[in-house]
Amino acid sequence: MKALLVEDDPNVAEALIESLEQRGWDVEHASDGRSAVEAVPNWDIILLDLNLPDVDGLEVCQRLRANHSVPLIAVTARSDQMDKVLCLRLGADDYIVKPYHLQELLARMTAVIRRSESHQLPQNEPQGNAVKARTHISHGPLTIDQWSRSVTVHGRELPLTRKEFELLSLLSGSPSRVFTREQLSEAVWSTSWVGASRTLDTHVAAVRRKLGDPGWIRTHRGVGFSFEPKH
Repeated sequence: MKALLVEDDPNVAEALIESLEQRGWDVEHASDGRSAVEAVPNWDIILLDLNLPDVDGLEVCQRLRANHSVPLIAVTARSDQMDKVLCLRLGADDYIVKPYHLQELLARMTAVIRRSESHQLPQNEPQGNAVKARTHISHGPLTIDQWSRSVTVHGRELPLTRKEFELLSLLSGSPSRVFTREQLSEAVWSTSWVGASRTLDTHVAAVRRKLGDPGWIRTHRGVGFSFEPKH
């Protein structure tokens, strides 16, 4: 497994690289944002510090996510809730604040990689209707293509972000099932920190707006949300 570590502090980078390599990781190091964005992508995960000397880490996160689907974890000293929300909105899969325990970081790395792999079909999947049945979710005018990660309503494609797509896919895959806030936060963001609730509300509101009808996603006050099919 290979990781891209984006960290400007040489002491922090050296210590983390050593720890990861002792556990079998191959680590590529970028000391600034520009180097990270321009690096040749061949990683299984990106560990991104937000306090970089040349480009703000949030912008780097946005650029990396625009070009790569590799799981990305922000590993940073920024503990402000708004930084967390913005970073997750821009495509980070998880957010961990320094100082942290190495075992927690390793657990989060494993979780986001596992979740990313669960959205990918094996290369030897059979072709034809068998694949279509497993990769398409249809509810009346709504169609979700998990292979191309596209969503259409009445034939109109919706411009969903990565997290909005994952949220809608999870909910619509089990219609009428009530998912708690904790379940959704853990499944989509691999976290249960308090600020995730606000991020979840923001994403639900965005998905409802893009679907054109808030009735697709029902709020269960004090519990969570469910997907309600329309015919």
